[in-house]
Amino acid sequence: MDRLEAMSILVAAVEAGSFTAASRKLGVPLPTISRKVADLEAHLNARLLMRTTRKLSLTDAGEAYLAASRKILEQVSEAERAASGEYLVPRGHLSIAAPIVFGRLHVLPIVNAFLAAFPEIDIQLVLSDRNADLIGDHLDLAVRIGALRDSSMMAARVGSVRYVVCASPDFLGAHGVPAAPDDLMALPCVTFGATATASWAFASDGQAGRPIAVRSRLAVNTAEAAVDAAVAGVGIVRVLSYQVASALQKGRLRIVLADFEPAPLPVHLLHPAQTRPPLKLRRFIEFAAPRLKAALAGIDRLLSPG
Repeated sequence: MDRLEAMSILVAAVEAGSFTAASRKLGVPLPTISRKVADLEAHLNARLLMRTTRKLSLTDAGEAYLAASRKILEQVSEAERAASGEYLVPRGHLSIAAPIVFGRLHVLPIVNAFLAAFPEIDIQLVLSDRNADLIGDHLDLAVRIGALRDSSMMAARVGSVRYVVCASPDFLGAHGVPAAPDDLMALPCVTFGATATASWAFASDGQAGRPIAVRSRLAVNTAEAAVDAAVAGVGIVRVLSYQVASALQKGRLRIVLADFEPAPLPVHLLHPAQTRPPLKLRRFIEFAAPRLKAALAGIDRLLSPG
């Protein structure tokens, strides 16, 4: 029995949630997945998994063996990287995740420049507004906007972004400039995504204030569409600062209610903790971090009064 292969299959099955999902993920026939795990349990003379028709759950022995398997597999991968020279010359494949709009505007240009500078590294860039599971999705790095919850990850902060409320100059000329969040209840607004609940949160004197119910004249499912509608004068929009920076720079939108904005959201480069991260990952972080810091600082300067 190939115990490393069996360990890999066990880890994949637990992370995928079922033998069927692990079979699809690994491209291995379902009977092979089941047999390999059964052979491993027979070899250990211990039950590792409790199987139901819907999901897998680990026994106590399974929990301990899974943790050991992950550590062993990481050590083997590290040894292989060292043997292949990955720690001497930056080479290999990187999988990186980023939010859709932020990734397109700010991460993709950095990736393009990095590829030109490091010809022996290939990158898969996954743009999604879902917070990816770095371990489960086999990602080397993620750009994460918002508070971090997983303390097992390594994180490098590169700046922050703000929630800003904006409207077109023509709209403000016709409807007036709101002086307080309560004024929004009488004005048409454009909402999108998670904010399409038509309730926006504000702050007052540095403290979180009550949510304000707004009139959603138009609800859309992307930030780009919401910004376009606001530029067209449909209503007031609330978006993240990087999503509206271009429209603000061109004078197509103006920020209102800046004194009531909630606390900025931190932006981090996030990656799994490793004893010695591969050189390709270290080089990308060294390359990307100062460029993202400069981009976010530029947005902050654009949004600053005067």
